[in-house]
Amino acid sequence: MLVLLAGIFVVHIATVVMLFVSTIANVWMVNSSNFGITSSSGLWLLCNKTCERLQLNSHDEASLKAVQAFMILSIIFSVIALVMFIVQLFTLEKGKRFYITGAIMLICWMCILIGVSIYTAQFTGKMPRYTSSHHGYCFILAWICFCFSFIIGILYLVLRKK
Repeated sequence: MLVLLAGIFVVHIATVVMLFVSTIANVWMVNSSNFGITSSSGLWLLCNKTCERLQLNSHDEASLKAVQAFMILSIIFSVIALVMFIVQLFTLEKGKRFYITGAIMLICWMCILIGVSIYTAQFTGKMPRYTSSHHGYCFILAWICFCFSFIIGILYLVLRKK
């Protein structure tokens, strides 16, 4: 049981770190042109050789603000769940542990789902002057965090019985 708890704790910390990286870094979309110009865009900046604020129309700006908000909320809920895991591990008796932690982690999972889904629907393939674009590592990390947070949330709810 101790090894299982340690493994879940390590995966939870890895999820928090990956959420930080995917939210902060600006490599959600990578775009290339025929002239060899490569740029990347994230939730905050558009980077060529230098980084500048994203220039979006009002509809896309509202969508981007929603993605930013949900990704920040997912980080907050994930950190709160990590703290609650440690608190519940040492304070609650068996059979009552990890309800709150599992619920908070599933809220984190839902925030990641909403944020990344909005980004996928609104910003995939939206750079017309570029010939090819693909998702960057931050987008992929966000989906990995989506999977990890769901698995961790379910495991916390299952572990309450142990």
